[in-house]
Amino acid sequence: MSLRARTFTQLSLAGALLTLAVAAPPALADAERGHSVPLRVATYNIHAGAGSDGVFDLDRQAAALRALDADVIGLQEVDVHWGARSQGLDVAGELARRLGMRASFAPIYSLDPVTAGEPRREYGVAVLSRFPVRSATNHEITRLSTQDENPVPAPAPGFGEVTLKVRGVPVQVFVTHLDYRADPAVRRAQVADTRRIMARERAELPGAHQFLLGDFNAEPSAPELAPLWKDLRDAGAGAPGTYPAEAPVKRIDYVTVSKDVRVRDTTVPPEPTASDHRPVVTDVTLPRRTPGRD
Repeated sequence: MSLRARTFTQLSLAGALLTLAVAAPPALADAERGHSVPLRVATYNIHAGAGSDGVFDLDRQAAALRALDADVIGLQEVDVHWGARSQGLDVAGELARRLGMRASFAPIYSLDPVTAGEPRREYGVAVLSRFPVRSATNHEITRLSTQDENPVPAPAPGFGEVTLKVRGVPVQVFVTHLDYRADPAVRRAQVADTRRIMARERAELPGAHQFLLGDFNAEPSAPELAPLWKDLRDAGAGAPGTYPAEAPVKRIDYVTVSKDVRVRDTTVPPEPTASDHRPVVTDVTLPRRTPGRD
């Protein structure tokens, strides 16, 4: 090879390496070297789009969600074409559009429309994600329906799960809304269902990190929640209250993580008006176990 050709080859290789170094985001470059991956996760009971003042205001709620700057958000009390209280909107889809995120909705109730030909009236939970949703499932857990005059505990949908890859790291995100009644019996059954489902899904995707987000309608020391802490860590331990939003007196909204996830920080933003609950935001790092990219 001539000196000129050899010099050209060396310059071309150097240029290619420089291009790769500039193009690769720092977080991805770190992940590729085996470092842990940062992630911000949040949960928010959005009260069907209404604030603590009872006024439906999706602009206000979108602004509150945007301020969280979260990569993944679990939402509860989500209307999709439910009715007049939320202006018949697909609230999950509308919030995702405004935030530039993907939405995965898991209805608890899916009812016939009032007028034939209109969309079904649905209410449930949702996940908003900056990452592509690889798969989504709406699991059944025990519920006491608010739509029946004489309800009995029975399996019903509305326990949502999405599988993501966060810079190559597999993640399973579950979002839930546990029973609100003073009697803890249904919540106790729901916790048992939740643990069974999460264990099964963990076995289906070995090495995945798990998150359970939601409104548990019970404080951390509640006996019915105790089994959860065998498998999960309460990322907000010691954080302030979340309900009611204007002047919280109890913490019933949670980001919980599998014990292999490192919790860096959890905050409860002082948002008193966008919903009747306050959001919870947690920064974590995910140990990188498997090679690959988004």
